[in-house]
Amino acid sequence: MSPEKNLSIAHLWFEAFNAHNLEKLLSLYDDEAQHYSPKLKIRHPETNGFVSGKNALRNWWHDAFERLPTLHYKVTSLTSNSDRVFMEYLRTIPGEEDILVAEVLDIREGKIIASRVYHG
Repeated sequence: MSPEKNLSIAHLWFEAFNAHNLEKLLSLYDDEAQHYSPKLKIRHPETNGFVSGKNALRNWWHDAFERLPTLHYKVTSLTSNSDRVFMEYLRTIPGEEDILVAEVLDIREGKIIASRVYHG
């Protein structure tokens, strides 16, 4: 995939996430995609921060959208190459301190096959 195509996937990812459009967000992922998040590790320690497959992703994000209805991501930087996008963004929730987040999307054949979230 071209870096430009991967950037377009990242833009679609933010659009779907910020609209809390779970099905549109999931449509960007491979059926067997893996996801890592330190928030997942905290809320579900048994996962060690990892989930695999669209059903697990659906459950994770559905819970997040239900618990945090005002959750929003503001892009600060996107960098891509032929197989991944590195995203930096602010996680914002009114009444909470903003969190600077870095996330990597690994992309193969137009689908996200893995994503990893990093923040303090």
